[in-house]
Amino acid sequence: MLLLAAPASLKGVLSAGAAAAALAAGARGAGVGVEVDLCPVADGGEGTGDALYGALGGEWRTARVVDPLGRPVEALWLALPDGTAVVESAAAIGLPLLAEAERDPLRASSRGLGELLLAALVEGPARVLVCLGGSATVDGGVGLREALAADGGGRGGGGALGGVLGGALGGALGGVRLDVACDVRNPLLGERGAARVFGPQKGATPDVVEELERRLAALAELAPFAALPGAGAAGGLGAALAALGGRLVPGAGLVLEAVRFHERAAGADLVVTGEGQVDRTTAEGKAPGAVLAVCAELGRRAVLFGGRVVEAPPGVDTRALSGDPAHAAANLRALGAVLARELTG
Repeated sequence: MLLLAAPASLKGVLSAGAAAAALAAGARGAGVGVEVDLCPVADGGEGTGDALYGALGGEWRTARVVDPLGRPVEALWLALPDGTAVVESAAAIGLPLLAEAERDPLRASSRGLGELLLAALVEGPARVLVCLGGSATVDGGVGLREALAADGGGRGGGGALGGVLGGALGGALGGVRLDVACDVRNPLLGERGAARVFGPQKGATPDVVEELERRLAALAELAPFAALPGAGAAGGLGAALAALGGRLVPGAGLVLEAVRFHERAAGADLVVTGEGQVDRTTAEGKAPGAVLAVCAELGRRAVLFGGRVVEAPPGVDTRALSGDPAHAAANLRALGAVLARELTG
């Protein structure tokens, strides 16, 4: 019997790889002969680079940029063997870079992501993949655009960024293809938009949420892209990168293709996926939702876990962990053992 361990990260608690390893340890330790295939997944948010590196290899590079509050930070980006540069917003402007008391989306800037993008462009990639998710910002990419404008085509090479800012490149960055992996499908504005859905997670009070909504609505250059699925990702960076010629793509599908998920799930007797919190957004572009959709398509049994379960998807076998981050790894080992025993009857 084969169990496919395909969790996403438990943000700020366990990486997807660590979560998969804990499930595997529990299943193997149950002593019932279950084999485990480790297949950590991601959706364009935290851990996407790790998932792609595990599947495709490559080389990690380091750049010195600023964090959401303008402080220096070392951020990693990934050079894939095919010439793609993978840049994660979480690496430069991620929410975990701030203490809880520092969370302030009225101040937090996306400038560091612009600097990380510029650092990757120096290497002359054939393609850039910007992974959105896990950001501390709701600035609609204002800071990112400031970084690009300040560079003026310098580090980016040959004035190419000036062309981007002019909006005339139609999906390329000075001849470099720009893809944007989104972890959600939310639009920029409205009840399901960047400010109202994600602002509170980043420290916004109800009054601040409304101010953020007003600021995003005032960015006229984003208006043509406001309704795109994923425009609201990472505090409006989806819309901002679309305005610079980027092509928004569902991050979960991109990662599942890279790790050959369909093929591996087709050969599994049970697929286990999950994340730190299961709620309405789980099925709105998140990796576990994409995993469940593929399993339904293939007719494969699937179990969804959540560190906390706020709203379980209908018809899905959902298991809640203790909710205590300190016990997350132990909870997953226990779950792996339980599922292995269930699988073997």
